[in-house]
Amino acid sequence: MSFKSTFQDRIGSAADAKKKALEQLRAKPPLDEKTIAERQARQRERETREADKAAAKKAARQAARDAQAADAAAKAALAAPLTDAERKDARDARYAARKARK
Repeated sequence: MSFKSTFQDRIGSAADAKKKALEQLRAKPPLDEKTIAERQARQRERETREADKAAAKKAARQAARDAQAADAAAKAALAAPLTDAERKDARDARYAARKARK
């Protein structure tokens, strides 16, 4: 294609390129059934591996979420406000420890 090519020249060269591509495609030998079956089997194997990997990753994420929730629940249980009886027992223990030091 030159600098001064016309619209008709460009259309003609595009048509020639299209013809050449179609000829190359037609000249390509067809695939046999054995090759197609092998490709499909490899594709199925790849899909099952990917599905197994995704399921394992999902299970790991769920386990991490469960562990995090259990940790949060344990921290919340520790941070729960003390009852009156628990506060009295803690105060008595501190008082007894102080008396024991003297």
